[in-house]
Amino acid sequence: MKANIKTIGIASDHAGFDLKKTISDYLINKGIEVTDMGTHSAESMDYPDVAHPLANSVEKREVEAGIAICGSGNGINMTVNKHQGIRAALCWTPELAKLAREHNDANILSLPARFINPETALEIVSIFISTPFEGGRHTSRVNKIGCL
Repeated sequence: MKANIKTIGIASDHAGFDLKKTISDYLINKGIEVTDMGTHSAESMDYPDVAHPLANSVEKREVEAGIAICGSGNGINMTVNKHQGIRAALCWTPELAKLAREHNDANILSLPARFINPETALEIVSIFISTPFEGGRHTSRVNKIGCL
């Protein structure tokens, strides 16, 4: 069982830029090594430009997990989930983050910056990084997620 993630990649588009900074500071203060994949300003940009590098970093195990943020969370979540080694979960409540880790072994947390406040986001992140995958009956299900 893996819990207490120590290295994490984080990426956002312009809509998630402020939330990304808040989350990054929170993680660094907890002693977690954060790799910021961008964007580095609130200037309009295309989320796939940061989502693919984040997904690649998680797939190559350069980081243990990732956090992906855009306005709705949907676009960046769809993009990272195009990668075979990614199991990204769009979460807007702490309960969803807990289940995504316990039951689905999610390795990227996607957040909707325009629909959650920073306090809720930090609670979701805290649960995501500290909740282990249960394994057991969930393992065979998770192993069937990837395309052949």
